[in-house]
Parts: sequence; structure tokens; C-alpha cells
Amino acid sequence: MKVKTKQKTSVFSQDEAFKASLEYFNGDDLAARVWVNKYALKDSDGNIYEATPNDMHRRIAKEIARIEKRYPNPMSEEEVFNLIKDFKYIVPQGSPMAGIGNPYQVASLSNCFVIGNDGDSDSYGGIMKIDQEQVQLMKRRGGVGHDLSHIRPKGSEVKNSALTSTGIVPFMERYSNSTREVAQDGRRGALMLSVSINHPDAEDFIDAKMEQGKVTGANVSVRIDDEFMKAVKNATSYTQKYPVFSEKPKFEKEIDASGVWKKIVHNAWKSAEPGILFWDTIARESIPDCYADLGYKTVSTNPCGEIPLCPYDSCRLLAINLFSYVNKPFTPEASFDFDLFKKHAAYAQRMMDDIIDLELEKIDAIIEKIDADPESSEIKATERNLWKNIQRKAEEGRRTGIGITAEGDMLAALGIKYGSQEGNDFSVEVHKNLALAVYRGSVYTAKERGPFAIYDSEREANNPFILRLKEADEQLYYEMMEYGRRNIALLTIAPTGTTSLMTQTSSGIEPVFLPVYKRRRKVNPNDKEARVDFVDEVGDSWEEYVVFHHRFKQWMQVQGYDVNKNYTQQELDQLVKESPYYKATSNDVDWLSKVHMQGAVQKWVDHSISVTINLPHDVSEELVGKLYLEAWQSGCKGVTVYRDGSRSGVLISNEEKEEENAETLTAFPTKRPDVLTADIVRFQNNKEKWIAFIGSINDQPYEIFTGLADDEDGILLPRWVTNGLIIKNRNADGTSRYDFQYENKRGYKTTIEGLSHKFDPEYWNYAKLISSTLRYGMPINKIVDLINSLQLDSQSINTWKNGVVRALKRYVEDGTQAKGRCQSCNSDQLVYQEGCLTCTNCGSSKCG
Repeated sequence: MKVKTKQKTSVFSQDEAFKASLEYFNGDDLAARVWVNKYALKDSDGNIYEATPNDMHRRIAKEIARIEKRYPNPMSEEEVFNLIKDFKYIVPQGSPMAGIGNPYQVASLSNCFVIGNDGDSDSYGGIMKIDQEQVQLMKRRGGVGHDLSHIRPKGSEVKNSALTSTGIVPFMERYSNSTREVAQDGRRGALMLSVSINHPDAEDFIDAKMEQGKVTGANVSVRIDDEFMKAVKNATSYTQKYPVFSEKPKFEKEIDASGVWKKIVHNAWKSAEPGILFWDTIARESIPDCYADLGYKTVSTNPCGEIPLCPYDSCRLLAINLFSYVNKPFTPEASFDFDLFKKHAAYAQRMMDDIIDLELEKIDAIIEKIDADPESSEIKATERNLWKNIQRKAEEGRRTGIGITAEGDMLAALGIKYGSQEGNDFSVEVHKNLALAVYRGSVYTAKERGPFAIYDSEREANNPFILRLKEADEQLYYEMMEYGRRNIALLTIAPTGTTSLMTQTSSGIEPVFLPVYKRRRKVNPNDKEARVDFVDEVGDSWEEYVVFHHRFKQWMQVQGYDVNKNYTQQELDQLVKESPYYKATSNDVDWLSKVHMQGAVQKWVDHSISVTINLPHDVSEELVGKLYLEAWQSGCKGVTVYRDGSRSGVLISNEEKEEENAETLTAFPTKRPDVLTADIVRFQNNKEKWIAFIGSINDQPYEIFTGLADDEDGILLPRWVTNGLIIKNRNADGTSRYDFQYENKRGYKTTIEGLSHKFDPEYWNYAKLISSTLRYGMPINKIVDLINSLQLDSQSINTWKNGVVRALKRYVEDGTQAKGRCQSCNSDQLVYQEGCLTCTNCGSSKCG
């Protein structure tokens, strides 16, 4: 929705904005593209109103300064701008960066939400209400979490036509599918689903994502209590209940804790999920839970796990760039400027409090838009009540999420090895200082602006985090007792993925992934100056080039190395060995040391930490279990492991990888022939008519192209054309092109040039993936399974996907076994018959 006052007069094309931001980022094309695509101010027509991040930072500074004027001792626009410009010190993340001062979107500034039902209602009405609330939040750009522990277990008595409950898993799938339906400016919504280990369906929840294509739109985590962990440690039984932890449960089940624990560990080892939330630690340490009876009982987390929240609370994220506080980085004189860091931490808290006021304005605009929408009040009631509840929590608790990024680069710049005891100790000192400075800032802000509405020092008196602050700084504690605190909770450590691309540093609390890596770019083989390192299977030429992590490059410059030299691999290995990044990357860091670091830092973070333990492919399940147990004992609130290659393996198949006999694969030529025979398949993509060109060798599909049919901007092809030739040609600049040639009714040949240029870029990328699997002879039914498992961002892409699947099913040999069960008789005797799924048990058939 556009506002009446015009804020920007200059309009930039995508190319102009990219070129300007590329210069701003000193040639870093990835950072430039991320900024232009995700954060530059734009309207729904694609007009861009900011050329570089300087324009964005000025927009944000202007709005924060406007809020500052409401309160005593306001910061000026210039002061705010100097803190946030160039992503150097303070970096609003995600939704605040895109939404502050944005007149073209009616969207929230919150990154994270948790929703839930009052009274833990598990009625169908309550479950559907959560579904609608989830979608309404995602369309406003928010990530959402909610807990399923209130849903009655499978087989429970219900008073409807079903007679018994279906349990948790079907609703996991419902919420997952809803997430995949919502587009958020080119990305998919994010969802966290959690359940208590005390719930009788917890084991089904743990297994839900192990089946191919299931619950693909959600992250899942198990809420584990101390009693269960003790049962695991002592090899004793554990009692599950419904309602969970009830003194008078309707249902109880005794389980072998070790057996369920092994299942959690196995699934995490195999697929990186479920994550684990140590729920008693979360609840015990949570300051908002001191106000649980007032609606602040924590029930779930945001999708990345760093913000545990009560129902209808939300949080906005901001990161402090730790690398920028290192004086004389990568030199023997390097030091950390704690004074400047603490000063800026207090400013960050104040700015975050201003952003809450800006969020309340955004919520007013959302509610105003809902009221103005033409639907009936009955239809709008759930959405309106949702935002009124969120508004109430934001206004009452004023929760913030101040974190950091560049921890790995900060340690390297100081000459400290990430993962060493020295590194862990220094990180704890940084986070302790951050916590004290931010809480002191919140107390001073409360002195000027008033405390959050329900502040009560007596409620918080025995909270472990508050007692830790008291022990570290008694003066701060007693000032908080006198003046209160402006915000109910303040700290987190988020992943900072795209943020770190723009700060050009390592991400969040994580170590550097790789200091040096290789990329490829396509080259014109006719260019005599070009270096061709290899030619791919379709004949395209590529050059490999080395990319240095930005701060590793800075280390090289400080040491006097030429960053423009074409280094050999041996020379690169030697450079890394000499650097402070040696043996300190994601795959190098000692895993137990990382767990201990997380537990120690967690004591100075009142929310939680998003951190992943990266493991090599060949680690054992026993090691994963040991790391989880150590994380609990170290005081972590949650933990996620990622074993190299585990995630992709599960996305392709839910079965163990089978060794395929090479003779069973189609014997295609190693290089694409210049001419292929082609079949034409037409299909509907939403309301648009689309066309697929399937190139074949020996009647077996080899590649696929698609595009709009019978349209000014699409492929004009008579309806009677059903086959022809796909011919590989070259453009004048030497790049590849694929033409389609058919014979018209008079016997003349007609050519349509450049099929690949008829693609929308996103469709083109997916088609390249599909063509690659075809060319390597993967069985068609396996490719169909692969396409069906793709997680695609929008409904239109999914419709396109279904059309491509229908086209390829024509080539599945009749009688080929298919996965799944018959919806009519529940038999697993499904086969492909003339491109349709047919049950050989009952005869029912389903096409498409």
C-alpha cells in the first residue's frame, strides 16, 4: 500500500541499482545482488528507489531519529546514521532493514512470531485458527513457530464422525503445506513446529520428516525435559502423558527413554532433524516466564530456535558487528575496544526500543488495512484479533533481540584460534560485557521513558539470569530495582545469514566456513584471452577462479601478500596454514569445544543461540548422542547438528542409498548431440498456457525446455505441432542456444530460436536440474519422485512442477512400481500405467 506523501523521487532500474551497489561493496557481486533483491526499497511494480545501502541506512536513520524526538535526550539522525552506515557497527536485520520507512508494503518489522491457543485448545476450530494465523503472519514477512503438545494423541476418543483422533502428524503436514503456499517477496515462509517429549505422539513427530516429501515446509524440534535426559543417562523408563505433565492425565504411556533417544540421535545423524530444545533450561532461565501467569509462558521458538517466545509475542533482530571493534586487526598489536563496544551496545538497545515504536505503527497500519478490506467482519475476525494480540504483547513487554555477527572473524583478527580455550574464554568475556551493557542501557532507557508495563522486581528475584547480572554488577542490579527495565528480555544470537554477506564477515557466533574456495563462470571459448579450465557435458566452457573470504583477504593484505596473484592450490594451502583461520573453520573446530563454548556463552544470553555443530560425513551416531548429552550438561538451551551430506540424502530418498548397476542406466553419449528429436507436451500453469519440449535419444528423454505458449512474450507454436527437432546452435557472442525446428503443413521447415531465452529464470534453473538428471540416465520414475520432493517457493512454480511431472510420466515404462499407498484401498501395489498411477489391487487410477 502506498502512502500519500511521496518519499522518493529517484527511480532506478535493477541494473542501475546493481551497478551502484556493486561499487559500494567493492565488486562483491553476491552482496550487491542480495541487497538489491531483498532490501532495496521497491514498490509492487518493481520500481527501485534506492541505489546503494547508504540510501537504505539514511531511510532507517531518519525514522529512528523521528521516534527519538518523542523522548528526552534524543539521538540525531546523523548519530544514528553513523552507527549503522556501511554495516560497520550496528546492523538491523531482515524485516527491520526492509520495512523501516517503507511506504510500499504493509508489513511487520518483526522477524519472529510464536502463536498458540488460550487454554491449549485442541479442537478442530482451534487447530484451524492456528493455521490461519500462521498464514496471515507469513504474508507479512514473519517467521512463525508453534507447539503441538496440546493436540490429543493418536487414537484418543473424539466426539465427531471420526470417533478417534488422528494425532499430531497429519497436522504437521497441514501446517507445513500452508507454509509452502505463502510467498514472501521471492522466498518461502519459515516455520518451526515443536512438541514435548512428554507427549505420547512424540515418537511419531520425531519420525515424521524421515519419509520423503513429508513436512518439507517446517523445521521440527523436540522439547526435552530434564527428567527425560536423566532417564536416558541412567537407562531408566520415562512416562509420557496427555495432557503433558498433567497430575491427572487422561492417558499415560511408559517408554524406554534410551530407545526414543536413539531414534532422535539416528534421525538427526541421518537428516539433521529433529533439533533439540532443552526445555527445562529454557523455562528456568527465561525472564519472561517470571510473568507466566500474565500470558508470558514460553511455548515454542522461532524457526531458527534463537528466540523462545510466549503466544502472540514477537521479536525484532539486530546484530552488532564484532569485527569492527578490533583495533589493528591481524597485527601483533591487535586489541578489542571494549569501551566503544559497550557504548554502542547501549545505543543498540535504545535503537531497538525505538524500533518497537515503529513496529507498533506498522501494526496500526496492518489493522487499518484489515478494517478497510471489503470482506465481512466475520471473515476478518481471526486476522484482526491476531494483530491485536501481537500489538498488546509488543506494547506491554517491549521484547528485543540484540545479537552479534562476525565472532569468527573477531577472534581471527585478534590472533586467537576459534574453538581453543583462549577463544572460548574471550568469547564469554565479550558476551558478558554485551549483556551488562544492554541491560544497563535498558535500565537507563526506563529511567527516561518508563519501564515495560508489567515490570515487577519481586517476580524476577530468583531468576538465574538476573542473579548472574547481580553478581557481575551490583550497581546495575540495584538501579534496575529502582527504575525498572524498559524491555522484558533483550538478547539473542541469530544466524545472520544474508546480514553477514553485507557485513562481509563470518556469520553469527559461527566460525568461518572456508577462508578460500573456488567458483566457476562461463566463458566464451572463442575469446583468445579466456582461460578454459573444463568443458561440461553440453559443451559449455568454464573458468575456475579463487574467491577469498573478505577478512582472510584483509589478513593477506596486512601480511603483504598479493591478493590478485593466481595462486596454485599448494600455495593456497600454505597461505591458509600461516593464517589465524588455520584449523579454525566450521569443519575443523573441535565439536565438544564448540558445545562448551555455546553453553558458557548461553549464560549471558537471555533468549537463546542459533548455532550448528558441523560434522564430517563419517562420524558415528554415538558421537551425535554424546554431543547432545554434553550440550544439556553444559547449559545449552538447544542444539542442532549437521553431518556433511545428510540433508541432501534425505531429500532425494527416504530409503538407504542403493548401489545401482551401471548397466541398468540409459547409455547416453557423453557429449550432447547437435540434434535431438523432440516431443511437445502442453499444460496449464495457473491460468497460463505452457508448453514443454522434451528432447529424446532412442525414445528416452534427455532434456526438457518449457515456456509460455501462444503468447506475445512466449512461444508461438500451432496446436497441431506435436514433435520436431531441438538443435544446438551458437549465438554471435559464442554462447549456446537451443532452437526448435518443425515442418509446417506445406513441408517447409520453421525454426523457433532460443528456447532457453523463453524461460522465466527460476523455471530455467529448475529445468536445468531436471535435464541434468535425465542426461545421466536416472530412471524416469525416480526423477518424478525427485521433482515431487522439490521445495518450491510459490504456487505458480508448483503448478509448473506438476505440468512437468505429467509430461515426464508419459515416458515411465508401464508396470514400473511407484511409492506410496492407494487412497481407495490403502494397498501399496501402485504402478505407472500409461503415465497414470494405477492400483493393481483395486483398479483405481489417478493421473497428473
